[in-house]
Parts: sequence; C-alpha cells; structure tokens
Amino acid sequence: MNYIDLRSDTVTKPSNEMRKAIYEAEVGDDVFQEDPSVNSLQKYAAELLGKEAALFVSSGVMGNQICLNVLTNPRDEVICEKDCHIFNYESGSPAALSGIQLLPLDGKNGVLTPEQIEPYIRPESAYYMPTTKVIEVENTHNRAGGTIHPIENIKALNALARKHNLYMHLDGARIWNASVATDIPVNEYAAYFDTVSCCLSKGLGAPVGSIIAGDKHFIDEAFKVRKAWGGGMRQVGLLAAAGLYALKNNIARLAEDHEKAKMLAEAIDRIPGLEIDLERVQTNIIIFKPLNTPVETALQKCKEKGLLISMGNVGFLRAVTHLDVSFEEAKKAVNILEEIFG
Repeated sequence: MNYIDLRSDTVTKPSNEMRKAIYEAEVGDDVFQEDPSVNSLQKYAAELLGKEAALFVSSGVMGNQICLNVLTNPRDEVICEKDCHIFNYESGSPAALSGIQLLPLDGKNGVLTPEQIEPYIRPESAYYMPTTKVIEVENTHNRAGGTIHPIENIKALNALARKHNLYMHLDGARIWNASVATDIPVNEYAAYFDTVSCCLSKGLGAPVGSIIAGDKHFIDEAFKVRKAWGGGMRQVGLLAAAGLYALKNNIARLAEDHEKAKMLAEAIDRIPGLEIDLERVQTNIIIFKPLNTPVETALQKCKEKGLLISMGNVGFLRAVTHLDVSFEEAKKAVNILEEIFG
C-alpha cells in the first residue's frame, strides 16, 4: 500500500536535485576541518543565523546537548517549558551527559513569560541549590502543535537573562517554519540567544543533520565536545551538501506546508468525531483529539485506510505536513479522516 505519511516532517526523502548535490559533493576529513562541503555549509549557516560561527552535527538532540554542555557546569540548572523537547524527548541526556538538571515550568502554547521565570531563578548565595545558568526556548514548539514563540516575549526573556547573567539557548529545530510564517528573519530570532540549534532534516528535507551556532569561542568548545561524543564523522561533506542545498532551496517552500496544515486543520474542525484547537495550528503541525475512539485504535484505523499519523500528547493524535505530501494527498487524508471519524 502507498501510504500518505503524516507522522512527521522527518520522513522526507532527498529530492533528485539534492541527491545530485550529494553525488557531486567535494569532501575531505572534517575532523581536520578540511571538508570543503562542511566548511561551506557552516559558513553559510552562520551568516544566515547572524552568528560568528557554526558547526554541523548529526542530529537535533546532539545539537541541543552540545549547546547545554558548553554553556553549563555539572550541578547547574536550565529553566525550560514543561512540554519542551529537551525535557521530554532527549532521553535524559542533560543529566547523563552534562550532570545538569532541568527545571520545567508550565507555559501556554509552549511559551513562558519573564514573570513566570524570574521567581525560579536561584539566588547566587544559595550554595545548597543548583545554579541557574540557562533559559531555554523552543521555537516552533513541537508538543504545543508547532506554535510560534512571539518575538516580543523573546526580547523580554533576553532582558531577564542579561539582568541575571544567564545564557539563552534556542532549540530552533523548526525555526525556519517560524521565520516563514512570520516574515521575521532567522537572524533576528537568533540575535537574542547565545546558542542556537537548527534541524536540516525536518521540513527542509535533508536526510541527516543539524546546525549549531554561536560565537567563535563557543564553537571551538562545541567542536571538542562533538568529538568526545563520537561526532567526528570524517568525510561528512556528502551529508553537508544535502544540508546546504536544503538551506538554499527549501526554506521559502515551507509556506506550502503551512497551507496544507491549515487546510487539514479546518477540515478536522468540521468532523464530529474529532476535536482541534485551531489557534494552535500556526505552522505545519496539527494536534487533534479523537472524541469516541482510543488513540491506538484511531492510529490503526487510519493505517488500514492508507494514512499514517502519530500519537501526540496523551489522548491526542498528531499530523505533520511536509514536502513529500502534496496538496492532493492532504485532501485524501481529509477524506480518510472523514470516513473514520465523521
């Protein structure tokens, strides 16, 4: 069966043009920093994000965890929103890899305000407490449904961080989606953060990899940590070429994914057996709830009809639009949902 795969935007496969870029990639030994394709990707990404330097890493988890490791010391604490990726989906890595703990706070649509955060910043004199070191922001916010963190609140969080001598880290796995949806350049979002991690392997369609960026000293330290964690991948220009192609060709087209998501969400809102909060559908992620069907049963029924979706938060379903699902296929997905839940 040919499935319509809306489980995630990570299921995308390289286009013929991207495969050509991979095939033609010039490579060298990246551990010696001699891979020209990697160097080109890092230089281009740093310029795009408005940072001094960037580093190609194997995954979004590795990107986030290297950033947190370099910014902190063991026994430090990172303040984050309770549904964020680093708290829920990174296998306890902050504690295991860096000896730090996360302090998750309850936000709205993935957003924490300075007023919520400030009371939880530990006093420097409290030697018996962990040391608050980083405020982490996820934009767009995966578990909240691809919601966009307002730039004005980011500015306010930055001011709070500077007031208390804290670092700011951006989990920008889908920052490209936020930028396209708001017309705010990625470098403006990134300007308020000391470190940034961005995925190339989601909506941008590259097969592997993420970029982390910051000042040159940070990247020098990150390079060491990447090596220590087994991330020195030698002739990795074959993958970097795909990432560079993605950055140069696949950002603007994310607007199509947002249109497909909006169309799907509005259709779901009309189906009696499903419930959705349309306010949360701001980019390419749709979180919705089956009203009379257990989630596991709903997933199986969709699969039997040729539609693959995934489990969201407890009791919810998740669909993610991407470049490998056309508008026509998105409409077929609506028909399948109507047939099952209508």
